[in-house]
Amino acid sequence: MRAAVIEGGKFVVRDIADPEPAHDELLIRVHGCGVCGSDLKTYPLLPDGTIMGHEFAGEVVAAGSTVAEHWPEGTAVASMPVIGCGTCRHCIAGDPARCPEPQALGLGVRAGGFAEYVTVAASGTVTLDPSLDIRSGALVEPLAVGLHAMNRGGARAGDRLLVVGAGPVGLSVVIRARARGITDITICDPVNQRRQAGLDLGATNALDPTTDNIGTGFDLVIECVGKAGMVAACLDAVSPSGRIVIAGVCMEPDTFMPLGGVVKDVTMSFVSYYTVDEFGFAAAALADGSLDIGGFVSGYATLDDLQDVVDGLSHPSDQHKIIITPG
Repeated sequence: MRAAVIEGGKFVVRDIADPEPAHDELLIRVHGCGVCGSDLKTYPLLPDGTIMGHEFAGEVVAAGSTVAEHWPEGTAVASMPVIGCGTCRHCIAGDPARCPEPQALGLGVRAGGFAEYVTVAASGTVTLDPSLDIRSGALVEPLAVGLHAMNRGGARAGDRLLVVGAGPVGLSVVIRARARGITDITICDPVNQRRQAGLDLGATNALDPTTDNIGTGFDLVIECVGKAGMVAACLDAVSPSGRIVIAGVCMEPDTFMPLGGVVKDVTMSFVSYYTVDEFGFAAAALADGSLDIGGFVSGYATLDDLQDVVDGLSHPSDQHKIIITPG
């Protein structure tokens, strides 16, 4: 198969052996794999030979012996990019990302979806509605991220919500917030095109942090940037007894004054991934029309374009979600 392999800190397309599923796994032909902001931050740090890509969807082409009966060839699916042991309390509760021995796909442990084929756990796979373009199934993963952040923040109709960062994760939070009935949504981002995307997807107000006063009194603040200084900014913006969710992947030390959170009696959560139920819920919502995702996908590209896509997304731009089509 063809795959985009990291060599010397860059993506290079190579022909490698096709993977084979274990007894409880599926072999998926990848139709679409989204480029994530965390990919941009981590790919230069990963070892040669890594196949990245954790937002993918495709069709079943083979299944292991213990799951083949339930997964016929040709089934359109999206899969969670993390595999747990299956027996610990977290896996039993449907949260394999919290397993003591998780196997992450696309981060140097197991191969991800920037390839023609990928092996996945059947237990973390959901079917896609036949009416969907299979490539759009790659959106299940980022939409599940937004859903998990909303759930951990206890988001509810009537909240005054601030979303810090209008990249794909921030936009997925906006989409989920509108679906939940929240009508006061402020998006904050220094890039004008991203602010406009937030408004187009349902935000009611957009602010430029370099020129605008963000203000305070937000019931829920969800941080989707992952840069130093963001926790302190969230503490400034949140209301007394408010909630903060940190979803951004910050790769450097950060400092903030705990007293601010103590005085305000704030609840703060740090989140990643999602549960099996949340992943399935995101897939169902994508199919039933309850989510307005028009404009969320900026475009499609091939494996051969991946390095150029990554280079372009590493700088402020008007691009949102780019989906790689390996086939």
